[in-house]
Amino acid sequence: MSATPASPAAPEPLEYGKKHPFPAPTLATALLNAAPSEKDTYHLELSLAGSGLSYEPGDALAVIPINVPDTVELVMLASGLRGDEIVEVKNLGPRRVIDALREDFDISGLSRAFLTKLADATACAELRALLADDAKAALKAWTQGREIIDALESYFPRGLPAEVLFSLFRRLPPRLYSIASSPLAHPAEVHLTVAVIRYQAHGRQRKGVCTNFLADLVGQGDPVPVFVQPNKNFRLPADPAVPVIMVGPGTGVAPFRAFVEHRAALGSPGRNWLFFGNPHQDRDFFYQAEWQRHHQSGTLTRLDLAFSRDQGEKIYVQHRIAQQARELYAWLEEGAYFYVCGNASHMAADVHEALLQLIETEGGKSREEAIAYADDLKKSHRYQRDVY
Repeated sequence: MSATPASPAAPEPLEYGKKHPFPAPTLATALLNAAPSEKDTYHLELSLAGSGLSYEPGDALAVIPINVPDTVELVMLASGLRGDEIVEVKNLGPRRVIDALREDFDISGLSRAFLTKLADATACAELRALLADDAKAALKAWTQGREIIDALESYFPRGLPAEVLFSLFRRLPPRLYSIASSPLAHPAEVHLTVAVIRYQAHGRQRKGVCTNFLADLVGQGDPVPVFVQPNKNFRLPADPAVPVIMVGPGTGVAPFRAFVEHRAALGSPGRNWLFFGNPHQDRDFFYQAEWQRHHQSGTLTRLDLAFSRDQGEKIYVQHRIAQQARELYAWLEEGAYFYVCGNASHMAADVHEALLQLIETEGGKSREEAIAYADDLKKSHRYQRDVY
């Protein structure tokens, strides 16, 4: 009697994460701005069904983009490459140049490290002079608003062999977006709020890599490679009765949509106060119907708005915070958590200053005491920031 051949072992199920991003199907996209807004901001819904991925409000979603086709074409043209040449990519093996430029490498972000490699590879005296220690101001001025394509065209217009070109690039990094949904409100889904980056500089239209990928290259049903990036330093209070104050202008409102949805789904008794701002109410009031519904239901206790261009004097969220100083301080004294999400360079600093001033005025404290009060809020995780 012949032996029955053994059945091949079933393959191990793939565990999705940073090493193996999940190709999340696109469920829906919607433009959040109304004409004639100066910006395009999209609400994006992706499916996580079958991925095994999970997240909590406050976490980020990492998106693996592909490069804008226009940029790929310009880099090939500047380098004198056709696109069908083969280049060896670490951990990926042989790749066509056009595919490697689209999917594998950062071909936009201009850095000193890139310019240094370019100078070493080309022995360009002009570029080396720009990188000198005594030319830091000139380097900063030249790189402002420029990208890799400008460096290639300016400092090595004769083109570069493929192996030299690819030795200059870093791998294309994932982009992180604050998750704009609660898993309780949207099971097996994850939502994002994405402001598309487009601007004109030095005679050329510039496009953000990932934002334009999501806005222009992804349609319904198309896969978006993603993984979850936990953010344990941006979490709702463990006690659902604790009040929360959320400051999120522009796309900074994304995690607070998740917070409010989550508290609504849980039936949390804690009060919720949102400060939101943008240029114009009629064009840029993201998730307006949802906030109004949460306000009417009582989930959103307070909603303070700052539309900076709807009147002669510009009004921002920090001004609304100052106007509500007495009540906001009372919430803090009752144990409220204070959250800030959004632009780090200006908004977060201005909001922090407004917080310190209200602690001084309403708490009757010196500047040093107000700083210590805010530091204590941070140490007890009652003052949390997700800024970028």
